[in-house]
Amino acid sequence: MFLRAGAALLLARRGLAAGVAAGGGGAVPQAAGPAAAGSAVPSGPVAGAEADPRGSAPAGPHAARSSEPPKIPADRLKPATGTFSKQQKEYLTDRVPVGMDPAAVLQTGQETCDRLTYLVKVDRDTAVGAVVAGEITDAGPAVAHLCTRHKDVVERASHGYADGVHRGKALRPGHYRDVSPTPNCVWEVTGPGGKVLASGSSGDGKRTALTIPEAAVAFTSTGCYAWLPEGDNG
Repeated sequence: MFLRAGAALLLARRGLAAGVAAGGGGAVPQAAGPAAAGSAVPSGPVAGAEADPRGSAPAGPHAARSSEPPKIPADRLKPATGTFSKQQKEYLTDRVPVGMDPAAVLQTGQETCDRLTYLVKVDRDTAVGAVVAGEITDAGPAVAHLCTRHKDVVERASHGYADGVHRGKALRPGHYRDVSPTPNCVWEVTGPGGKVLASGSSGDGKRTALTIPEAAVAFTSTGCYAWLPEGDNG
């Protein structure tokens, strides 16, 4: 079973790389111009986009920069053609920078839903692991408004761990199992003073399980892709 999950993940990644997607959350109003080809960031304002009332920023090193660009107000979110549904407009609210076609932003959210739909059909653990590992980004907002049928995937992913070092409040005691680990998968749970409470590896690439105890201070994972909760903590 574990080998099949690993094979499923490999097939899923190949499918995503080839642009394979199934399902979807309804029709997406088409973006005008280059955005219709799938570009989420058009090179300039396009039809249906809200113009920046301040005009273009001056060029050169002294140009004013903002860490968060202004967003199109909700009451001005309109596609070049057609209309947005209530759910689509809720997804777009506070997400569309001034000067960008809202339909192009909506398209990225729908693509997230399509990826989730495809992976869930291949293997549900693979879908959850992809969200945990960050291979599917921005899944929370997309699922909340565009494909609510995948809420359970996002909810379970919120209790998982990606490769890396997790400390303090980020640690949740319980049982976990990795998803498609590499032959170089190693992990370690440490307690106060750096004492090793548990450790392990998966030299054969098979899935393994671990328990994070109450006394854990840090959990480190490398090459294991993602860890999913099991039992009561899932």
